[in-house]
Amino acid sequence: MARLYPIEKVRDIGVIAHIDAGKTTVTERILFYTGVSHKIGEVHTGDTVMDWMEQERERGITITAAATTCFWVPTYRRAEGLTSGLNEDEVKKQYEHRFNIIDTPGHIDFTVEVKRSMRVLDGAVVVFDGVAGVEPQSETNWRYADEYKVPRLCFINKLDRMGANFESDIKSIKERLTPNAIPIQIPIGVEGDFEGVVDLIKMKAYYFEGERGASIIEKDIPSESQEAAKKYRQELIEKIVEQDDQLMASYLDGKEPSVEDLKRVLRQATLKITIIPILCGSALKNKGVQLVLDAVIDFLPSPADLPPVKGLDVKTGAELERHPNDDDPTAALAFKIANDPFVGSLGYFRVYSGVVKKGSYIFNSTKNVQERIGRIVRLHADKREEVDEVPSGDIAAIVGLKSTTTGDTLCDPDHPIILEKIDFPEPVISIRVEPKTKADQEKMGIALRRLAEEDPTFRVAGDMETGETIISGMGELHLEIIVDRMKREFKVEASTGRPQVAYKETIKGTADAEGKYIRQSGGRGQYGHVRIKLQPNERGKGFEFINEIKGGAIPQEFIPAIEKGIKEAMDRGVVAGYPFVDTIVSLYDGSYHDVDSSEAAFKIAGSMAFQEGAKRAKAILLEPIMKVQAIAPAEFLGDITGDLSSKRGKIEAMNDRGNLKVVDVNVPLSEMFGYATKLRSMTQGRGSFSMEFNSYEEVPASVAQLIIEGKK
Repeated sequence: MARLYPIEKVRDIGVIAHIDAGKTTVTERILFYTGVSHKIGEVHTGDTVMDWMEQERERGITITAAATTCFWVPTYRRAEGLTSGLNEDEVKKQYEHRFNIIDTPGHIDFTVEVKRSMRVLDGAVVVFDGVAGVEPQSETNWRYADEYKVPRLCFINKLDRMGANFESDIKSIKERLTPNAIPIQIPIGVEGDFEGVVDLIKMKAYYFEGERGASIIEKDIPSESQEAAKKYRQELIEKIVEQDDQLMASYLDGKEPSVEDLKRVLRQATLKITIIPILCGSALKNKGVQLVLDAVIDFLPSPADLPPVKGLDVKTGAELERHPNDDDPTAALAFKIANDPFVGSLGYFRVYSGVVKKGSYIFNSTKNVQERIGRIVRLHADKREEVDEVPSGDIAAIVGLKSTTTGDTLCDPDHPIILEKIDFPEPVISIRVEPKTKADQEKMGIALRRLAEEDPTFRVAGDMETGETIISGMGELHLEIIVDRMKREFKVEASTGRPQVAYKETIKGTADAEGKYIRQSGGRGQYGHVRIKLQPNERGKGFEFINEIKGGAIPQEFIPAIEKGIKEAMDRGVVAGYPFVDTIVSLYDGSYHDVDSSEAAFKIAGSMAFQEGAKRAKAILLEPIMKVQAIAPAEFLGDITGDLSSKRGKIEAMNDRGNLKVVDVNVPLSEMFGYATKLRSMTQGRGSFSMEFNSYEEVPASVAQLIIEGKK
């Protein structure tokens, strides 16, 4: 089947930002202007296309990354085509581009959605709030984009709001994210006077008129904006000519570069991430969004512009490459698994090379299994369209994959390859969930398994002693949404306990220990006897078991049982019942009985030895430490720092942002419950904060005592 769109006319882009910068509003405008939706959805009225989950519409936030496909002819190309006598169909045929767009969440609890989307995108539009500038989650998302080397554009949104300041936004992007960012547009007026934008490359003013700003009017730059436009254009030209020796030489000779040359070199620099163009507008007031679409086509890469994707040969581990064309062997990455109420499991995937065809078999090289491709769908938020094949460079979803999970590679069975996996952060907070009725019990197991398949940062475990189910995630909101989804999507009624911190246990010293299990009852008895040595492992290295038995003191067949007994004791912990980590256990001696020894006896002996040894080796508690950023007006700074210090916080830095103070601090997670309410009351509702996981550290003895008593 011939491609409908050449690969050069495809753009795989994501819209990313801090919570409330206006990503979903920007995406809704894109869908309206590209003709996908015929009315504009609004976050505040709860009728957006991309935020389609009930929870998203109620809360006005994005929870899952939604994918969609749309088509766009650049504004200037349409004008050129129609003036040169082409009809609408011919203009489309020559100039239309296909966009695969992913709208991602801004809340740190759903950071997994941004990270896995970044892995498969070629370019990103980073949206900033025109009042707040760079915010904490913008920095985290920017780091993810840097990690995966994603070229990007900045869009400064909400310039119609009170307090909007284009210049200070640019300053905060340059200082906190990258010195390579430079405006290619400036606003005409700000706050209530915001009317349109000036294009610094063409030196023209653009206004957005008619219904929903759909007609774009090009005019001369108004006199009050001319001086600023000249200043910014001068900076832009100097930045661009630095990237090209020929252009630099002719510029130094006094020749003004042409619009074509500026655009060509700016595109090359954007692809290399040596320049990041900044655009501006107001999505809510329908100003500037169409020019962002033009800039995506002009400056962001198509799949063909990127270097070949690298992976490893399944058998030899040698590095392999796959080029973005349909003739190479198929290689695709599953970046998200979602449960759809109508079709079951949906596996979102991005094709890097070759073609994925309906009805064929594909090899999951990560899990070493074959999967059959039954149905393939193109996605439009929660609507879908069936297709027969997906060429390289495209994003779609397969219905009903059996074994595939997030981060798996799907490839040609004859040419297996494993693409780079996606690493996800560990969960830091847990709650107990209990089904309300017997009928809910079975349904809850299925619901939790499905939700854990979808989300790699969500874990489910059982507490052996109490028989309760414990779920863990990235934050209170994350777990609240999970419980809400169980109720709505799987009809499971469950009650939940208080949020618990995911503590861990480890040892600080070394110790030898002995475990002896002897039982005599009429007939055959039980006998197991082990000696072990415990020592701390490096933080993050986990558990290591070393078998040092010489001369057959314990027969080889009992060694696995001893290791199993030790692991079970580690899961139960010895200080306060939390899992043990980062410990080396060496088994060096023991004894056995020809008749009475058994695997069960040695397993119990191993468990007893570990519990005794851990107590001697100074077992301690570890707690998750969070990186917190609190933002509030300067007059509340003393109250905030005093309060954070009382929460055992270590202040790392203090900065200014306009008339606000920004405090960066590391605080134990256990101290942060209910902080949002406290911060609001301390700052008359004007403070905000964000937090993300940083590391595990030892709990002070006085606090550890309280945790142990609370647990018992």
